[in-house]
Amino acid sequence: MLGDRSCESYLLFASSCQQGTEWDYMYNGKRSRELAESDGNCRETKLAKLSSDDSSSDDNNVIHRHSIGLDKPDFINQSDEDSLLGSMVDSPEEQSEEDDDKGFLDSHEVEDGSGENGGGVSSDSDSLIQPIGKDNSISCLIRCSRSDYGSIASLNRSFRSLIRSGEIYKLRRLNGVIEHWVYFSCQLLQWEAFDPIRYRWMNLPRMPHNDCFIFSDKESLAVGTELLVFGKEVTSQVIYTYSILTNSWTSGTSMNAPRCLFGSASLGEIAILAGGCDSQGNILSSAEMYNSETQKWETLPSMNKARKMCSGVFMDRKFYVIGGVGGVGKDTRVLTSGEEYDLETKKWTEIPNMSPGRNGAPGDAAAGAPPLVAVVNDELYAADYADMEVKKYDKERNSWLTIGRLPERAVSMNGWGLAFRACGDRLIVIGGPRTSGEGFIELNAWVPSQGPPQWNLLARKQSGGFVYNCAVMGC
Repeated sequence: MLGDRSCESYLLFASSCQQGTEWDYMYNGKRSRELAESDGNCRETKLAKLSSDDSSSDDNNVIHRHSIGLDKPDFINQSDEDSLLGSMVDSPEEQSEEDDDKGFLDSHEVEDGSGENGGGVSSDSDSLIQPIGKDNSISCLIRCSRSDYGSIASLNRSFRSLIRSGEIYKLRRLNGVIEHWVYFSCQLLQWEAFDPIRYRWMNLPRMPHNDCFIFSDKESLAVGTELLVFGKEVTSQVIYTYSILTNSWTSGTSMNAPRCLFGSASLGEIAILAGGCDSQGNILSSAEMYNSETQKWETLPSMNKARKMCSGVFMDRKFYVIGGVGGVGKDTRVLTSGEEYDLETKKWTEIPNMSPGRNGAPGDAAAGAPPLVAVVNDELYAADYADMEVKKYDKERNSWLTIGRLPERAVSMNGWGLAFRACGDRLIVIGGPRTSGEGFIELNAWVPSQGPPQWNLLARKQSGGFVYNCAVMGC
């Protein structure tokens, strides 16, 4: 896992600061050669030219360490309105460091390899880092930040294929290398991403839509290299999928039993959705599993109880659905139980009193948000939005213990508009005060392994202050 630590990539430098190299990388639509010609400077790059006439002698090839992790910059109030296809806003420290190496783009920012030079494809199109071999090359690549994959993909066709096909992310997952980015929406149809390693804000392309989808209830889920957004169009439920490999939205594969207001969670390339309600408003007990690599849905055994507006988590490699609302018609009630799904036995087990939510009083069942829960290092935590407290679940005693406070500005409307998520080894709270004028959004983080809750402000930017949807992608 990359976390906050510097991730050291090992790149082979055969030469530096050479114009007219056999490869270029893109930055805001220009290749590095064009940038050099436009400002008259020879910019030194952090990626090396891998020339076809490199000597095989170890004396002529030096492996340099390049630390790609950055200390937290002082730009909490800075925002970025550029899209992911454009530049990424850096802190003043980052800008001074990276003025000489433009082009640290994400993996979906490299243009197709057509035309002369193949959009940055080198003449050595079939090898990775030839002097150290394929296996060592891949071992280096999987430890690079995904922010660097755009420029790395421009080295040659093998690099490009490894990254754009998504194969590099499969290898990262197999080797336990996971980098978490936060995706959230504070405006209808507009999504943003935040890189907590480099403290960067990025805008995703605007979602496709119709008038019905804009105002429908939406759920979101990040699984593998995809962000799934669930909503409703005129006559049916619909799924839109954003891929980090293509930086684009497409229509996703429909569920076997379309639904909304469900509980969900992901584990690697799979995700489980349970409960919710159908287009007729019937509360469901059914569940489905989605595989992002095959893009197929599999129907799972049904839960013991039908429930909607529930929450889902993975813990100890089992899926849990927590709380929610049950009942039929107007006779609905808050459910305090949870259910555990064992992926090996494919059986559900009901767990009483697992929900940290309110008492199941009739009449107000739909007023509050689904339980705000998250899992870090196989420990379950909850945000009590009413008392502004953080709670931890005791697995042995099946009870909740208050361990600290939420950030002061974690404002919500009965839990709506506030995001509480796991992000690697951290818990994050996303929200902010809402005023009649322009507000702002804050990202606060706490590492549970370091002691009682002490929230650190990661970033702040102008926004509406209401979080409609949020998902954390780890890949």
